Amino acid sequence: MTTTEMTLVTGERYQIQGSPEDVEAVIIAASRGSILQFAWLTEREGERIGVNPGSVVSLRAGETS
Repeated sequence: MTTTEMTLVTGERYQIQGSPEDVEAVIIAASRGSILQFAWLTEREGERIGVNPGSVVSLRAGETS
């Protein structure tokens, strides 16, 4: 499984399932949607989280298994 490390403005980091390009596409789509639309992503452990696209600071390639 490919993961992406996502860092938020708060300094919190999450390991998200998918390549950096896939995660970026979800974040961009949410940012182009309606106001306050969350980007829904799946953490490495399988838990779904909703993220405000404006709070994402960086994406970095994570682990591949």
